[in-house]
Amino acid sequence: MTSTFPATAAVDFLGSEIVPDYETAKVVILPIPYEATTSYRKGCENGPDALLKASHQLECYDEELDREVCFDAGIFTHAPIADTRNGKKVSAEEMLRVTQQTLKTLIEEQKFVISIGGEHSITAGVVQGYCQVYQEPFTVVQIDAHGDLRHEYEETIHSHACVMRRIVNMGLPTVQLGIRAICQEEADLIKEKNLTVFRAREMAFNLDWIEEAIASIPTEKVFLTIDVDGIDPSLIPGVGTPEPGGLNWYSTLTFLKRLFQSKDVIGCDVMELAPVVDSVVSEFTVAKLTYKLIGYQATAKGWIKG
Repeated sequence: MTSTFPATAAVDFLGSEIVPDYETAKVVILPIPYEATTSYRKGCENGPDALLKASHQLECYDEELDREVCFDAGIFTHAPIADTRNGKKVSAEEMLRVTQQTLKTLIEEQKFVISIGGEHSITAGVVQGYCQVYQEPFTVVQIDAHGDLRHEYEETIHSHACVMRRIVNMGLPTVQLGIRAICQEEADLIKEKNLTVFRAREMAFNLDWIEEAIASIPTEKVFLTIDVDGIDPSLIPGVGTPEPGGLNWYSTLTFLKRLFQSKDVIGCDVMELAPVVDSVVSEFTVAKLTYKLIGYQATAKGWIKG
């Protein structure tokens, strides 16, 4: 363990309900308020701060797990990295570098990291951090409305619309869930590479999709990336590119619980929250989703005390 602990965020996940002690915390929340390639509704750079503030309204007690999970896990909120708020300029290359470097350090210090964004292009840097540490392959499981498989979009390969193409090019297996908006290039790539895609319109009528999705994951270790537009926009309207027909709340939680039970989830990210003015529905829902991820990992890893 390093003797120099990272700075904590100005706003902690769950606020005063827990003590942000890095050394004893098993979980690190890593805010990455980076936005550069948003192509429709902007504002995801404000997502991490909105999520953290909304988390102060969460109950520490998880009624499903019958625990105050935060006290079993210990949650440290890292200071933001790659911050583009207030007109700050951060290149894509710098964002990827600092993200990879930060993740590598946290993983080596045996923290379970949940990165919160920010635009989805960040995930390429997050996954690179895991690749630096893990020598064995892992699968990237993606919940998303969009394929994000374009080679290039709006003259950059670092667009949010290209992030899963970057991950496929890393040689990692992928499983995509909730997909309902792709272009011809992406459709062709899915066929060419025989990528595993669970489309939202098929999932809606398939009662067995959860077990089929779990069975399709080829590795024991999994990295989970959630673009919150994968969930129905009636539940989370605060996204950059909403698409009707997303996952509902309880099926999402059921899948996530099964994923943590059956696989070794090495890390997560939650991306693309773009708060809506005069509404707290989106940020509160995403904060609760983040807390559920912590609870499922705490249960899977035996962190629960008593």
